[in-house]
Amino acid sequence: MTLTLTIIEDDLTGRAVLDLLQFHLDEMHQWSPPESVHAMPAERLRQQDVTFFSAWDGERLAGCGAIKHLDDTHGELKSMRADPAYRGKGVGKAILLRLLDEARARGYTRVSLETGKPEAFHPAHGLYRANGFVECPPFGDYVADDFSICMTKAL
Repeated sequence: MTLTLTIIEDDLTGRAVLDLLQFHLDEMHQWSPPESVHAMPAERLRQQDVTFFSAWDGERLAGCGAIKHLDDTHGELKSMRADPAYRGKGVGKAILLRLLDEARARGYTRVSLETGKPEAFHPAHGLYRANGFVECPPFGDYVADDFSICMTKAL
């Protein structure tokens, strides 16, 4: 059975979205050294340089993701997260494709992201690589360290 998702631009006020974001932040703090937690809280995701999307399976939140404006040609993926009940069901890919469509509509020529190197992040690496992302040097305010990797995709 194929999952049918509705992906919408979200104002980050709904309880389900806020709960999923808190779950995401909690996991990032569990898996990452404090200086390497780059996940944004809801207050930061509401700023004008970020556009946040939620993915819904009927009335149930399946996942979320955001794109941050870096400059006229470059966007950054943020807060990519599938609800645990929806992991491995294509939610991440659907959100990723929606964010890439948004990036193209904005005229970006590149989209980048930062993620962790440890095993907990390997499913994300696979998703990004399968969709054309390659490792790259740190961008923006990121610095090279033993924990993080940066990835980018030319559009």
